[in-house]
Amino acid sequence: MTEQAPDPVDLGALSALAPQLAATFVSVASDVALVIDPGGVITNVALGAEPITSQPGDWVGRPWVDTVTGETRQKIEALLQEVQAAGVSRRREVNHPVSGGADVPVAYAAVRLGRNGPVLAVGRDLRAVSAIQQQFIDAQQSMERDYWRQRQAESRYRMLFQVAHDGVMVVDAANLRIVEANRAAAALFDAQPADMTGRLVSDGIAAPLRATVDELLVAARTTGRPGELRALVSPTGGAASAPVAIDLSATPFRADDAMLLLVRLRSAESPFGDGGADHRLTEFVERSPDAIVIADSAGRVLMNNPAFAQLCRDSGGLPSDIATPVGQTLVTLLGDTDGRVAAALAEARSRGIAELRPAVAGVHVGRQLDVELSAALLAEGDQECIGLTLRRIDGRLAALPPQIGELAGALDRLAVQVGIVPLPELLQEATDLAERHLLEAAMNRAQGNAMQAAQLLGISAESLWLRMRHHRLSIAGHGGSLPPGALN
Repeated sequence: MTEQAPDPVDLGALSALAPQLAATFVSVASDVALVIDPGGVITNVALGAEPITSQPGDWVGRPWVDTVTGETRQKIEALLQEVQAAGVSRRREVNHPVSGGADVPVAYAAVRLGRNGPVLAVGRDLRAVSAIQQQFIDAQQSMERDYWRQRQAESRYRMLFQVAHDGVMVVDAANLRIVEANRAAAALFDAQPADMTGRLVSDGIAAPLRATVDELLVAARTTGRPGELRALVSPTGGAASAPVAIDLSATPFRADDAMLLLVRLRSAESPFGDGGADHRLTEFVERSPDAIVIADSAGRVLMNNPAFAQLCRDSGGLPSDIATPVGQTLVTLLGDTDGRVAAALAEARSRGIAELRPAVAGVHVGRQLDVELSAALLAEGDQECIGLTLRRIDGRLAALPPQIGELAGALDRLAVQVGIVPLPELLQEATDLAERHLLEAAMNRAQGNAMQAAQLLGISAESLWLRMRHHRLSIAGHGGSLPPGALN
């Protein structure tokens, strides 16, 4: 047998005491109490210590629905219908308009005093709750803004770092052969930039992944959309050498009615380690001596590192009272009297890359500086932008042989990482740089004769071979070879 809910208690005996009940509720349990007649008109108002209206008498004689905002009228109508049908109502939140101020949110519940008696509605002022909710929302929005500002800053520094250090190759989309490559890309494949031309991109990839790389390039060519994957570069120093993991991306673009692919390569291992990588990346870009800048297709600066701003100031292109070069054109900032900056931008737009070349930065003759300039396309189409790196040419280094100048420049860039990378790691990298330089110098002086180079260095032929392999240097690449049995 189903148990039925009890009939609601008839409160008709209390209908005559509705005003007194309203005052009692306000004093002990609510902030406002209203007595409503069967027609929905307010007949009595009782307010708590902090009234929600300065003139409660104005509500008396008005329909209850007329005292709330338009979007909450339906809630009052539903509440009245429910209390007339069931004797009690659920809680509903409405807003009372206040002249010259913010709306007052109030949560109401109601009970009917007798079958044909008045309705007693009691309400709780929600302004304090609403204020807490708004504070929470404001704090959440502030956190989100800070988060996105941080993400944008990280993205900015990653783009600037990418301009300075990524390997870039321009690939013929028709046959997937390399048209041009910068030094960073060639170094990953243990080659010189000139030797990269005409090679298949997949030639330098570990055999199991060559088909996957070709599929990525074909997909970019076919769909017109960029793609990215993780690959392994095959070492040239023998089977014992470990493959190098790289991130490879391909972006299609058109130049002179020909479809090309802009292939970017970067080491999959962060040069800053796992801990605090983003912070270290930021410090590296901020403290780099190389001027790094990203410009739009018109040559207008979008973002830059401090070294670029300082270069512009030193060459007279950026007045001291202007904080940032963002928004100004490269031609205005750098002078470009020889037109090489404009030529590099045009070449990067049309071919995807403009390799290292000498240029002059400076608006005034007396303040012109010699620089080395390189540029690469970062995007294509509506979002096209170009990254440029400008490196000052020290007159003292220019007078030295190219190899020594490159070593000194590499050590200068290494010194920038002081405070970012631990000293033992810096010393190890400096040792590697010096050792690589000395190995190449010995091989060049010995005209490729590995045995003679080993004697010049005071090491065995086997040690020379192991060191060359460690630095991914090829003995054959220096026009030499080891005689049979040299490693026995």
